[in-house]
Amino acid sequence: MAHRSLHVALLVTISLVAARPAGAANKEQLQLMADIRMLQEQAQQLQVLIGSLNEALKAVNARIDQQTETNRRGFADQKLAGDTLLNDLRVVREKMDDNNVRVGSLTQEVDALRETVQQLTIAPPPAAPPAIDPTTGLPTTPEATAAAAPPVPPAASPALSAGTSPTRLYSGAYSDYTAGQYDLAAIGFESYVRSFPRSELTDDAQVYVGHSYLQAGKYDKAVEAYDLAIRTYPTGNLIPDAQYKRGVALKSLKQIPRAIEAFELVTRLYPTSDAALLAKQELVSLKQP
Repeated sequence: MAHRSLHVALLVTISLVAARPAGAANKEQLQLMADIRMLQEQAQQLQVLIGSLNEALKAVNARIDQQTETNRRGFADQKLAGDTLLNDLRVVREKMDDNNVRVGSLTQEVDALRETVQQLTIAPPPAAPPAIDPTTGLPTTPEATAAAAPPVPPAASPALSAGTSPTRLYSGAYSDYTAGQYDLAAIGFESYVRSFPRSELTDDAQVYVGHSYLQAGKYDKAVEAYDLAIRTYPTGNLIPDAQYKRGVALKSLKQIPRAIEAFELVTRLYPTSDAALLAKQELVSLKQP
């Protein structure tokens, strides 16, 4: 009976001893589960925060793209406005240049008219008093008075007729040139250059002096006229043609080396002009054996 009681007590003691580690293990397991649950909650919160950050980044990127597009449009509008302003300034400058040219032409017209008016308003010299006959004390006859009066030198004829304007003079010379009256055209263009040296067509007139002499077969005078045009008006719009025609005149004078030099100068200075194309053809012809 006592042995049995001891056995029961031993079993109870073993059970109690075995039960203590099992309870401690359950407590640790519960603590671990609680920690895992807390980590899961923190992970969920972190995911929510990351999602919020992504949405904020998307919004910021959208604003940046919108601002970039706005800036691009603003720059494009500014560039368009700048280009429009530059184009307007160019148009205004061209109109001002055109107005200056017109004012210059009108000034020359007015000067020509003023000179004409001054010539017309010059009073004639007073008539000489009649001569008195010392024997009779009476005026002599007009014939005797004219014979006794000293001779009046003839007035120098003006270079231009009264009322001649720059436009009329240039148009007349050009009409003579197109009509084949090259000698008259040369005289007219030379008169224009002398009378209106600061006109916008003065350089063209000097070149056409050379053209007129060239067409008339006066090649030496043509070369002189072209040389004067090239020296005096190096930036004129007809200077490439003058350079080429100068070579043509030299070729007609049988001065082949100078002609080749003139044609090569045209191709070098004005490579994109029509005169350069013609000069190249002349060079090919002159350099052939």
